[in-house]
Amino acid sequence: MKEEKAVNVGPAKIEMVYQRFGDTASPPVLLIVGGQMYRWPDGFCTELVQRGLQIIRFDSRDCGLSTHFHSAPEPDFAAAMKGDYASVSYTLSDMAADTIGLMDALGFKSAHVVGVSLGGMIAQTMAIEYPERIRSLTSMMSTTGNSSVGQPDWSALAHLGASPGDKQGFIEWQVKAFKAVGSPKYPLDEAKAAENAGRAWDRDHDRLGSLRQKIAVLKSGDRTEKLRRLHVPALVIHGDSDKMLHVSGGKATAEAIPGAELVIFEGVGHGFPPALWSAFSDRIANLVRKAEATQPR
Repeated sequence: MKEEKAVNVGPAKIEMVYQRFGDTASPPVLLIVGGQMYRWPDGFCTELVQRGLQIIRFDSRDCGLSTHFHSAPEPDFAAAMKGDYASVSYTLSDMAADTIGLMDALGFKSAHVVGVSLGGMIAQTMAIEYPERIRSLTSMMSTTGNSSVGQPDWSALAHLGASPGDKQGFIEWQVKAFKAVGSPKYPLDEAKAAENAGRAWDRDHDRLGSLRQKIAVLKSGDRTEKLRRLHVPALVIHGDSDKMLHVSGGKATAEAIPGAELVIFEGVGHGFPPALWSAFSDRIANLVRKAEATQPR
């Protein structure tokens, strides 16, 4: 599947690289992730297309082949944790506006959004700030921004250190990271993880871009009260063994959004076990069908 580029996207007028799968007459579903679009596995996208959905995945700002903010200051997490956001270049609202801008470029007046991890936070922000543009919301392995829920298990992550500056070192580090936050019930395919890490490195290895995204979360704050005011069909998916974002984050998200369905998968961590692609896809497709049936276009 070829990659395409949209230019002058959103208020920031950035470039965004994306791929589009499926019948263009089918309901559009945007897959949102903080990192490169290939974090959404090819096979998972195929499962969604087989369920009658049109899928768009893309590189968010500061990653992959989309616009990077190289001239921005280096993120200072210690200062941001104390409330000093001088080194924060943008917020989740800016990333939400990017995604709405991509919808505009593709000609979508509205769409279904599915976000994972930081992408789930962006999807939530889109539903809060652009409710008329969102047909349904699926938040996967994410949280509300409330610091009392969804926190990482730092004991599982502390040994990883910073990502190395060479390709082979990065690949080995990435595989180790995936194992640290993976699913106890579904062992990691280390060869495939290494292949994906190499692919990611070849497209982009801007370590500071990833940090700029992560520090944006701190400045964006707690969305809980705003989520309580949503009126959108919503699904929340989380694993009970998630060490990157504790399952309490998913539970809090579902509790905040009126009428949201919560699905917790046993033995699942922070990732996409191939054995569950079908189950994830069924849940998402069911939500889309229900939303399409109740919302006139």
